[in-house]
Amino acid sequence: MHAPLLFPLAAEDPLAKAVADALAAELGDLEIRRFPDGETYLRYRSAVQDRSVMLFGSLDRPDPKILPLIFAAGAARELGARAVGLIAPYLPYLRQDRRFNPGEAISSRHFAQLLSRDVDWLVTVDPHLHRYKSLSEIYGVPTLALHAAPLLSDWISREVERPLLIGPDSESEQWVGAVARDAGAPSIVLRKHRRGDREVEIEAPDIARWSGRTPVLVDDIVSTARTMIETVRILRKAGMRPPICVAVHGIFAERAFDDLLAAGAARVATCNTVPHGSNAIDVSRLLAEGVRRMTLAC
Repeated sequence: MHAPLLFPLAAEDPLAKAVADALAAELGDLEIRRFPDGETYLRYRSAVQDRSVMLFGSLDRPDPKILPLIFAAGAARELGARAVGLIAPYLPYLRQDRRFNPGEAISSRHFAQLLSRDVDWLVTVDPHLHRYKSLSEIYGVPTLALHAAPLLSDWISREVERPLLIGPDSESEQWVGAVARDAGAPSIVLRKHRRGDREVEIEAPDIARWSGRTPVLVDDIVSTARTMIETVRILRKAGMRPPICVAVHGIFAERAFDDLLAAGAARVATCNTVPHGSNAIDVSRLLAEGVRRMTLAC
């Protein structure tokens, strides 16, 4: 039996190599480039016939990445791959989970249908589920959503002295509470009122009694960072220590990262699900274990 073939969809992806090593998988050679008119050229340089193929790629800023992924999955099937799985440390298109205004596309469902046609299984980390209880509600293939909370807890326990964990809103209460319990730290949850894609209003509970603690803002995704920025400002105004910001997925749209530091964050730490200079928490073993579970089940 051949070892599985893992193909990074992005060149020089250290997380893909780490996961391949942990799985004792063979790193495959996949050429992806653009024609002068912007169309995608894709070629497998490693033979995939009768092999188990795993495509690996974080799908932040997804649109330019989706067609190469679809072409890679389709070509692997045509070339005789035994199975085609997708390891997507970050999975996009989950925010639009219902029709908020007349005429809107429920893009989460359309995207799930698109991927489900071309891959046999999917493994990801902490998808941003709101109204869906699980990915199986919209995906037509086996899915596994891994949770990075224990990794965040371990990092906070090692790196932060006397932490106070702070969740951004009521939806995060259970998740932040679990991270706090594992880290042996207290937690509080803020009240957030969103005024649009880029504007939020934060209400903080009485935090004066936590003045001797180091605030640790915890969230699953940081995109515009407006929630964290506003929270940092509130905490600094209240005389708290400079907060540490921790997230699973650091998207950091436009100047979000710089703005977060400028607001007074002492440090920003993210998982390496999305490549960024803030990556401090490694998910390679988590992903490898998840892939083992998925491939055994399938």
